[in-house]
Amino acid sequence: MTGSAADGHRPAGAPRTADTAVACVFCDILAGRLAAAVVYEDARTMAFLDITAVTDGHTLVIPKRHAADLWEIDEDDAVAVMRTVHMMAARIREVLDPAGLTLFQANRPSGWQDVFHLHVHLVPRAEGDRLHRPWVARPVELPLLEPMRRRLAC
Repeated sequence: MTGSAADGHRPAGAPRTADTAVACVFCDILAGRLAAAVVYEDARTMAFLDITAVTDGHTLVIPKRHAADLWEIDEDDAVAVMRTVHMMAARIREVLDPAGLTLFQANRPSGWQDVFHLHVHLVPRAEGDRLHRPWVARPVELPLLEPMRRRLAC
């Protein structure tokens, strides 16, 4: 792995600055005001274990520059976050060999976001674990999608 997570922990008081005036738990981690179990860090991103993990190895990836959500993050930081997500997914597979992996990224309260600093969850999965999809997928006929396809087409 490139980058460094030092000894694996970011102790409170460790030097780091995040460029935000908004109270943000993830910015506090970046600034060293809160401790975290850091597993990877580079110039633009940090990955650490989720303290509210739903499975062993549940990891969060965040940009170092504060962005509340996907609509606020700049493209370069979004690319850096996804690069770190991809690298951490490979590391999780190598070390934990899960049966699967769920990525989750939420935006705004209606999208189930609860920490307003963009973050991506990497959740290692096991057969029969207690996690379930929150919706039931039901296919629709393609012609019913046409009005929305026209609206969203670039």
